[in-house]
Amino acid sequence: MYEGPEQGLSLIDDLLAREELGSYHLAHSARADLCRRLGRLPEARASYEKALALAREEPERRFLSGRLEELK
Repeated sequence: MYEGPEQGLSLIDDLLAREELGSYHLAHSARADLCRRLGRLPEARASYEKALALAREEPERRFLSGRLEELK
């Protein structure tokens, strides 16, 4: 966030492109949040859905489901 959401999104996209964090739900959740802040709502929804599909713990699943509901 230091350099703004656009820069943060670029960094996360670079990490996800390397596939090392492709199955890490928090990377997708962070991407979703940055997309939401930038007004890129379809991308935010897709990233929250990916994060939700990967999340295993119930508190995280509830949080991600709530974020998806907010974007409807």
